[in-house]
Amino acid sequence: MRKKTLTQYLLIAIAIIFLVIMLILPLFFVLTSALSNGFNAYLEAISDEYTLKALKLTLITTLVTIIVNVIFSLSAIWLLFNYQFKGKNILMSIIDIPFAISPIVVGLFYVLTFGRIGWLFPIVNFLGVKIIFALPAVILVTIFVTLPFMTREVIPVLEARGNDEEQAAAIFGASASTIYRKITLPHIKWPLIYGLVLTTARALGEYGAVSIVSGNLRGKTVTVPLQVELLYNEYQFSASYAVASILLIIAIVILIIRNVVEYRGRQLSN
Repeated sequence: MRKKTLTQYLLIAIAIIFLVIMLILPLFFVLTSALSNGFNAYLEAISDEYTLKALKLTLITTLVTIIVNVIFSLSAIWLLFNYQFKGKNILMSIIDIPFAISPIVVGLFYVLTFGRIGWLFPIVNFLGVKIIFALPAVILVTIFVTLPFMTREVIPVLEARGNDEEQAAAIFGASASTIYRKITLPHIKWPLIYGLVLTTARALGEYGAVSIVSGNLRGKTVTVPLQVELLYNEYQFSASYAVASILLIIAIVILIIRNVVEYRGRQLSN
């Protein structure tokens, strides 16, 4: 018993030390550095014109990403759960591709597709649409890197539950849309919301792919993570940390929401 207790204490100590070094100290450093020049300087940094434009762009990108992901995820879930077809496993693997590719590589893919040397550039140019180094590219790469989160939270839940209720409803003449709306969706509500929270967090903090396709045009294509980098490279350290604290506050709020959703989901499943 004594050996087991010592092992438990040791594991707890290792976990606490790891969290303090890897998480708590960096967060504390960001907050103290953000306020190092006083609260007025902090307010001035986060209310700067370019910072507000970066925040607006980040929120617009996140909102569009969420809408597209919800539509795609609900459609993909309906297709993958209710139908058997050749290439189903391939489709599921394709959905997981963003997990396996570096965001930097994703950005390069879009540059090579829509940029001046891209194979779709003649069409895009003919239509007069600007994608690379503009808002559409920022949105497209953010959608790409967040695509699997919702489906990957929901599909395992559906596979574990089975589709007996859906089959019974179909036997009694219920339409596919009614079955999906009345039976399937209520069962996947909490995993869907959990995936939505993860998607939001990922979209808000995306840096790698956006840095490649945005061109770092201040006030036009610079998101909050890029604004943090630009300020840091200009040696405006306090302002950089102040802007970073915006993401930190949002991350804390999202973490609280995630834990509430996860707790609520566990309660209902029990």
